[in-house]
Amino acid sequence: MRYDFCVVGGGIVGLATAREILRRRPGASLVLLEKEADLATHQTGHNSGVIHAGVYYAPGSLKARLCRAGNLQTKQFCAEQGIPIEECGKLIVATTPIEVQRLAELRKRCNLNDIDTREVAGTDLVTLEPRIAGLAALLVPSTGIVDYRRVALALAEDTRRRGGEVRLRSCVRSITEHSAEVEVVLTEGEPIRAGRLIACAGLQADRLARAARLDVQLRIVPFRGEYFQLPTAKSKIVRHLIYPVPDPELPFLGVHLTRMISGRVTVGPNAVLGFAREGYPHFSFNLRDAAETLSFPGFWRVARKHWRSALDEFQGSLMPSRYLQECRKYCPELTLQDLQPYPAGIRAQAVLADGTLVHDFMFADTPRMVHVLNAPSPAATASLPIAGVIAARVLQEAE
Repeated sequence: MRYDFCVVGGGIVGLATAREILRRRPGASLVLLEKEADLATHQTGHNSGVIHAGVYYAPGSLKARLCRAGNLQTKQFCAEQGIPIEECGKLIVATTPIEVQRLAELRKRCNLNDIDTREVAGTDLVTLEPRIAGLAALLVPSTGIVDYRRVALALAEDTRRRGGEVRLRSCVRSITEHSAEVEVVLTEGEPIRAGRLIACAGLQADRLARAARLDVQLRIVPFRGEYFQLPTAKSKIVRHLIYPVPDPELPFLGVHLTRMISGRVTVGPNAVLGFAREGYPHFSFNLRDAAETLSFPGFWRVARKHWRSALDEFQGSLMPSRYLQECRKYCPELTLQDLQPYPAGIRAQAVLADGTLVHDFMFADTPRMVHVLNAPSPAATASLPIAGVIAARVLQEAE
């Protein structure tokens, strides 16, 4: 079973990459391997559904460039495929004087990233969002919402139309790179051989790289993003997505109100250390996952730096009343009864041995392989241009 290309990982990045390779190499043989019984079951299927504009990313970073391109390409792809989106816009709301100052810095960053924004005074905020309280806000009109699982399934269908093969329940056990091909051994079935291999394994990215005998000096540390949803009666509580102003000392964005394309509104996420890479219920625990995290020196360096915020996140996870406090800063009418259960997500956070949290995309190349070691948010938004970058690396083309 010999293919020109083998893609490992059936999330949105892997699917977009498979499609892009076949766009650039019509007639090539390609197989995509996904270990689960369905596609897009992990990060792609558990994210907030936001088409990001790229507000927070460092000017000049790969994330900033790809997010801006992805915002446009995602909307165009959805229009072509008949997938509903809504360009509802995002309001970043300042509730303290220090946050008003940070809002001004955010606008400068948006200008450097060529993102259209509008300042909103407190009096105008009431007009835009009568049920949101704040001293000022920043409006980002190009932010939208979509169901990324539908996007992923459409990418899979287009891959098949172009001659690609998509295999489910195909778990990779080992990868061996030879001079003329890459051999992929599965837990069941015959080995697969391919001229080039592309690994887009998300939560398992470091393990798959090690299975291919790459010396990767990082570890994927899972962080649970826990959400609530508001009752149907409050599904019209906001017209935009409502985000707090992020604290630059903290690694994550904070709890926000997100309108979903389904019509509901979610509250979240937090960022709680997870003890299972793919364990979505509360208190999930996997011995191997926990041991790999706790034995990694980089984790303890992160923990020493951010232990106070980690403790706050744990308290918020255990006590919804603490979680509610974050929401009530900008939406004071919310009550505990409004916080209804909603599935959690898990983000794959790459951490280096020195404790550095990897915030940009990271790749590892060999003569016949490209491993996507880190594809953080906004990977879903940016999946189409990311696929272009990966395809160019695989095909050794200029991008």
